[in-house]
Amino acid sequence: MLDGEGPGPGARPGVAGVAPGAGCITLDALGRSYRELNRTLRALTARRGVSRISVTNVLGQRYIGTGLRGEIEVMLYGTPGNDLGAFMDGPVIYVYGNAQDGVGNTMNSGKIVVYGNAGDIAAMSMRGGKIFIRGNVGSRSAIHMKECGEKRPLLVVGGTAHDFFGEYMAGGTAILLGLNLGPGEYHKANFIGTGMHGGEIFIRGRVDPYQLGAAVKISQPAEDDMRLIADAVGEFAELFGYDVDEIMHENFLKLSPKSLRPFAGLYHAGSRDDSYNGDGAGECLGE
Repeated sequence: MLDGEGPGPGARPGVAGVAPGAGCITLDALGRSYRELNRTLRALTARRGVSRISVTNVLGQRYIGTGLRGEIEVMLYGTPGNDLGAFMDGPVIYVYGNAQDGVGNTMNSGKIVVYGNAGDIAAMSMRGGKIFIRGNVGSRSAIHMKECGEKRPLLVVGGTAHDFFGEYMAGGTAILLGLNLGPGEYHKANFIGTGMHGGEIFIRGRVDPYQLGAAVKISQPAEDDMRLIADAVGEFAELFGYDVDEIMHENFLKLSPKSLRPFAGLYHAGSRDDSYNGDGAGECLGE
């Protein structure tokens, strides 16, 4: 696992409090409970003229950015706790360190950028917006990602993932780049795409077919797919200082669902309710 990296917080306020600036506010999280920190953040984001909030000494406080809305940037220095950016709708969060579990849980729109690693279930039920993680992610990341209408969530992971990546994925795009894998080294995850019934997963680097769930099929990305990958990788490279051409030089695999109802045979074995229309046609996948 990579250590959290990124630019330092610069000049800190020196006192546990809020230092006002021209549209930018610095908040020291040292000694603040998650309730107090989030209450303060919500109050600051509602203040007229505030466009950026820099939070120093973050140490495991949960729910940072939960339900935040609007065009504001939040810079976090340290390690935010679980459910960072849950239900977030619009803001941009930068994490100069690692993040714990549940990054972007059910996120609606906006962007989260993590300069280190993230824990389990990153992008769980994410329905819109973008998440970029420079390092690795834990188990069950991208689980039940979904999409609706023009909302198509995007998760880009620079490193590798642990088991059940893309489990029950219902929509959107998840990309694994494998940039920290050695020559010939395989991705770590097994059961990739188990129960997947929507969206697509693109993998750069090596996976063995036994690492994939039974619900996915493998293909080479089409031209449209490669344009989508190139756009996402371009933004990733710009955020983290990589050479986009070097990343795109390697081959990608595409994983997509074999069926919209991979487990249909497990249910309705007895009497079937014919009024049920669960094939997903015309519906918002995963909603």
